[in-house]
Amino acid sequence: MSVRILHCSKSINNYNICVKEKVVGFSKRLAETGDLIYIVVKHDKVTYCGVRGVIGEQTDYKPWENSELYVQSFNLENIEYCKPFNLSILASVGGKSWGIKYTQASKAIRDEEAINLLNEEFNVNKTNEFHSFLENDHEDVVIEDETLENVDNDELDIMGTFLTVKFHSEQHKSRGLETLVNKNFYNLFEEFKPRNTILITDNRKFSTSTMTDENTNKNINGISGIPDALLISFSKSRKIPLQINLIEYECYGEGKLKPMQKFDYLNGHIIPQLMRFASAFSVVTDTRIRENTIKSWADKIMNEFVYEDQSISDKVSNWVRTIYPNINEQKISYEFSKMLLDAFNTQLRIMLIIDELTSEQKETIRNVINSFKLSSQNSIEFLGYVVRLEQRINVIDSNSEYALSIQK
Repeated sequence: MSVRILHCSKSINNYNICVKEKVVGFSKRLAETGDLIYIVVKHDKVTYCGVRGVIGEQTDYKPWENSELYVQSFNLENIEYCKPFNLSILASVGGKSWGIKYTQASKAIRDEEAINLLNEEFNVNKTNEFHSFLENDHEDVVIEDETLENVDNDELDIMGTFLTVKFHSEQHKSRGLETLVNKNFYNLFEEFKPRNTILITDNRKFSTSTMTDENTNKNINGISGIPDALLISFSKSRKIPLQINLIEYECYGEGKLKPMQKFDYLNGHIIPQLMRFASAFSVVTDTRIRENTIKSWADKIMNEFVYEDQSISDKVSNWVRTIYPNINEQKISYEFSKMLLDAFNTQLRIMLIIDELTSEQKETIRNVINSFKLSSQNSIEFLGYVVRLEQRINVIDSNSEYALSIQK
């Protein structure tokens, strides 16, 4: 276990979100489950600490503005509060450079004197209630303290150099984006752990319900849709423990190289497809059709995966017992079915995994998807991931963390 300080800079909003949502985020890959984290914020030119907790499991939940800046996010457990104290007390053991020494980039604190001082000061001021500073909406949301952002000069050790190459297409057997991501899903998305998720790539089973023309009694073309994969994630810390993720793979690949081709495909196919998925579960769709889709999908998850795959069944049992420790064995399936229905109605997210996507395009799609409301009145969420295929140029040090990639 390491002891760290998470500095929210002047963003009181970020500070409050960490506590309210029980989650912490980091701009670098450094924290580990089990670390003790002190959360601090600058207010009226003074850096205060008022919260500490233990870093739990990694999560995909990043509720802060500019969430793309946070490469790691963890659940926060065993939260404790104290009357906010001035963090400059660390100067007594760290000298004038205490800020750089102890708070820069949330590095692990190696100084036992500093660790003991933090613990003693926190315990002296411990309270049962969280002290929330007044939010200052005009301040920018940043990760690092403004006095620290220019002093992180640690030299980066480069493991190798790589060339970005094109995927052949979406489903090519050897160089397909969907093919390779499905095969390496948990290595790519470290926030999703196999023990806490069910990944279903047999996508043809999950088609949204169609609308019927009242005059002809025939299905209307273009309304239904089939996502490329389904991901169900579990977290005991969430109010609704399950999160439903509809995964859509899209690939420009070698077939769409010109800007106009990509523009037409994005606006003529990708965005409309994502909107069809969102609308199928949104209140904009007829209640009967929406409920048919939800019930059909939940039944297929139970009958064709939970009941048919012992590993999934065991996983589901562990999830339910985490929420209901004393539950009767016969009621586990019933409770999980209820959890599924709750998730479809309250926590639905669409994930786009693609080989090219600008930040502006991602924001546009997010705004479109967020406009669709579930029956709970929660917005449907959106996540966009860019996955690139890299070919090795040269390996320098296989033990290093960083690599350089060039696109020609």
